[in-house]
Amino acid sequence: MVNDDLWALIEPLLPPWPERAPGPEPVPDRLCLQGILYVLHQDIAWQFLPRELGFGSGQTCWRRLDRWQQAGVFDQLHRVLLAKLNAAGELDWSRACVDDPRPREKRGAATGPSPVDRSKTGSKHHLICDGKGTPFKVITTAANVNDITQTLALVDGIPPVAGRPGHPRRRPDAVLGDKAYDSQAVRRELHKRRIMPVISRKGAPNIKGLGKLRYVVEQTFALLHQFKRLAVRWERRLDLHDALVSLACGLICWRRLGRQRVRSAAHSYDGHL
Repeated sequence: MVNDDLWALIEPLLPPWPERAPGPEPVPDRLCLQGILYVLHQDIAWQFLPRELGFGSGQTCWRRLDRWQQAGVFDQLHRVLLAKLNAAGELDWSRACVDDPRPREKRGAATGPSPVDRSKTGSKHHLICDGKGTPFKVITTAANVNDITQTLALVDGIPPVAGRPGHPRRRPDAVLGDKAYDSQAVRRELHKRRIMPVISRKGAPNIKGLGKLRYVVEQTFALLHQFKRLAVRWERRLDLHDALVSLACGLICWRRLGRQRVRSAAHSYDGHL
């Protein structure tokens, strides 16, 4: 079920239906969203979405997902929730972490031979998160794309995050990466952006303590791939896969915002004792 508070954030972002749209009355947006979430969590094929749950057919939910992706709904939702976390002081801008997991299989655009799985066709996710593991940006590429090539795309892909006085923020103070991101050109470009690169060099010992700071990105990948539809890529269309990724990032932010509210309520309660 879609939480009432979450729906209050999503509903204003949805494109309106034409007043005189042809055909039968469309399935309500909230029910379609619940159907999309069901597929995202359970990883069932769209055509097997149970109609008895009241979400409409899988084709209806799939088309609504396509419509909302074209309108940028889930990217906007992610940005709104990042702003709320920023306003609550829950984003750690002192560092950002980049990484990618082992390639995820299937087919469609942005797929290629996996270098670690007998050249099977696959895709993989590249992710940048803040120092607490809140996802900023996820990029889907072919499995054979080098990590280094996506470093600056991830950094530049961080959306402007409002929520604090002054201009929206887009740059962390530092970017942490393992030896897969070792590149003098990347370091130079990060310096141009006034970002400190903290990246282990190939052929040298790892930077002491870097692993303890970077573990959050592995944790974020684990959270992202708990949405079973993302653990293995089944969507042929890259834009629809990215729509589900953006929705998952928004849901991770929503959960963190909920935990922050619980902590604030508990602190307020303790203050009155």
